[in-house]
Amino acid sequence: MKIYGFQKMTLLDFPGHVAATVFTGGCNLRCPFCHNAALVTEIDPAAIYNEDDIIAFLAKRTNLLDGVAITGGEPLMQVDICGFIKKVRGLGYKVKLDTNGSYPDKLEEIVSEHLVDYIAVDIKNSREKYALTTGVKDYDLASLDRSLEILKNCDIEHEFRTTIVKELHETEDIIKIGEWMKGEKNYFLQNFVDSGNLIGSGFSAVSREKLEEMRKAATPYFENVGVRGI
Repeated sequence: MKIYGFQKMTLLDFPGHVAATVFTGGCNLRCPFCHNAALVTEIDPAAIYNEDDIIAFLAKRTNLLDGVAITGGEPLMQVDICGFIKKVRGLGYKVKLDTNGSYPDKLEEIVSEHLVDYIAVDIKNSREKYALTTGVKDYDLASLDRSLEILKNCDIEHEFRTTIVKELHETEDIIKIGEWMKGEKNYFLQNFVDSGNLIGSGFSAVSREKLEEMRKAATPYFENVGVRGI
């Protein structure tokens, strides 16, 4: 598997767990506000990690860690993602998967085999503004819709989340997302953070007050609505 980043310990990426984070390289989207161009458009082939070294490290840390978060990039682009997850689970770890929902076939395989314990799906914006927000003008929402249906009918705990960017999101967009996904359990709003290594430029966070306004707007549509990044 193409691993281009590895965080040995985190308390943030897999809530409720002391985890390591694996970052895969490559993504099918080009979200201009993406905070890590090094994993999408500026991949350094020399920066790749050896998968066996990662597994060996995890094998030695089972007394300190209890989870592994797999993020990206887009992890489901990796053809051998399931094999990697099985190796991690074989060490006794719980696994969290981050995805943008573009690969329903791979997601269905993971869900049907119950390979992960938690799934987080990025919902970029309202349907009308998806192409603008992802940087892919012909993005196929049918793939995302199928992924949402798979998750709706599975028993794996999951969440949906939207990174809020002042220049791309209005409260009305959050309402439209709520109408689109009405009945789902967990939804989180994450305020944009400029990492200094964006794919695009000219983006900023919204105010605390605006984020709270958006949270309230989403509340009627989900069982639990939270805010991160304030």
